[in-house]
Amino acid sequence: MGMPFSPGPVVQRAILTSELQRLRQANGSTQEQVAGALDWSTSKLIRIEGGTVGVSTTDLHALLRFYGIQDGDPQIARLTEIARDARQRGWWTLYKNEVRPDYLKYIGYEAGASIIRSFQPLLVPGLLQTEEYANAVTIEFVSSQSQCDVVVEVRMRRQEEVFGRGDPPQVSMVMDEAVLRRRVGGQVDPGIMPRQLRHILDMIDKPHVSVEVIPFSKGAHFGMRGEFTVLEFGDPRVDDVLYLEPTGVTDLTIVEWDPRITDYRAAYENLRQLAMPPEAASAFIEEVIDSMT
Repeated sequence: MGMPFSPGPVVQRAILTSELQRLRQANGSTQEQVAGALDWSTSKLIRIEGGTVGVSTTDLHALLRFYGIQDGDPQIARLTEIARDARQRGWWTLYKNEVRPDYLKYIGYEAGASIIRSFQPLLVPGLLQTEEYANAVTIEFVSSQSQCDVVVEVRMRRQEEVFGRGDPPQVSMVMDEAVLRRRVGGQVDPGIMPRQLRHILDMIDKPHVSVEVIPFSKGAHFGMRGEFTVLEFGDPRVDDVLYLEPTGVTDLTIVEWDPRITDYRAAYENLRQLAMPPEAASAFIEEVIDSMT
């Protein structure tokens, strides 16, 4: 039997901050009142509740005592364990000096997601890219081969971690037909794109992966403004998170606790209405492979 799944430190921190905000509100205290009573700066509590810093065991227990949670209450052990997990280092922190912090935060959330919904207008989604396709794409967006190597290494590790989980997330991808038609890497090796498309077909065979394609015949649509991903989590204490990547592989906007998430969830479902059903998409991808070989 495998190890039980842990959502990872980024999601654990989100769970902890949600719990601490709930306890403070139930206590009827403002951040200023709590900070004053504990002889903290208000900014310290704001950072703790906002998840921008971790909370030590000593500070956590001080907060819980202020909120009236007595020694021996099982909440103390539960929240202490969550706080301990939230302070752990995810595998992605190995790249903190080479990869942008917002992208690393994305990886941390992705690691604990239960549902991943993504739309891609131009590129194969990172979770479905072959290594040779990833190299051919990434080198066009970075300044050196060494930087390209790091980005691709991280992308391959993401795939291993997400799909290697004991309970992998449901991954739903919608792509524009342009994703399939552009022969990425063709100047180096004409076989890169057909092999990439074959890999997508292999991934579709997994019960937790679906791929749908919007044909050119559907005309203009919302997704033409750029790629986006909505992450959902199995824990109700963690809100959905939206990621926007409108201009390339290195520009990433993280949107948390924002009304736009609802709009993008609806947009994703609207895009699915334009797409071929999964069975037709598989047959269409086969046709595109045949046209390239």
